[in-house]
Amino acid sequence: MSQSTPEIIKKQSYTAEEIQAWIVSHIAEQLAVEPKDIDVRQPLDSYGLESAQAMLLVSKAEKLFGFELSPILLWRYPTIETLSERLAEECKASQSEIFEI
Repeated sequence: MSQSTPEIIKKQSYTAEEIQAWIVSHIAEQLAVEPKDIDVRQPLDSYGLESAQAMLLVSKAEKLFGFELSPILLWRYPTIETLSERLAEECKASQSEIFEI
C-alpha cells in the first residue's frame, strides 16, 4: 500500500523571494535569456510577454501554489517584485484558510 502526500502538504507557503526566483526563472526560460538579465522592478510587459505567455505563467503558478489565480493580478501588480509580494500574501491566506477548515 503506497502512501501519497496530498498536494497541499508538499509546500505550506512560499515567500516573496521564492516566488520571485520562480517567476524570473520562468520568464528567462521563455525569453531564452539568463535570469540575471531580468530586472524584477521592470514592468512585465517590458519583456514582450504576449497574453498567451502570461496565461501560461498564471496556469503554472496555479499548479505550483495549489489555488486559482486571477490573470488580472498581472496587470494590478505589473512588476515581478510586486507580483511576487502579492502572490506570497495569497499563499499565506490560502494556507490559513486550509487550516481553519
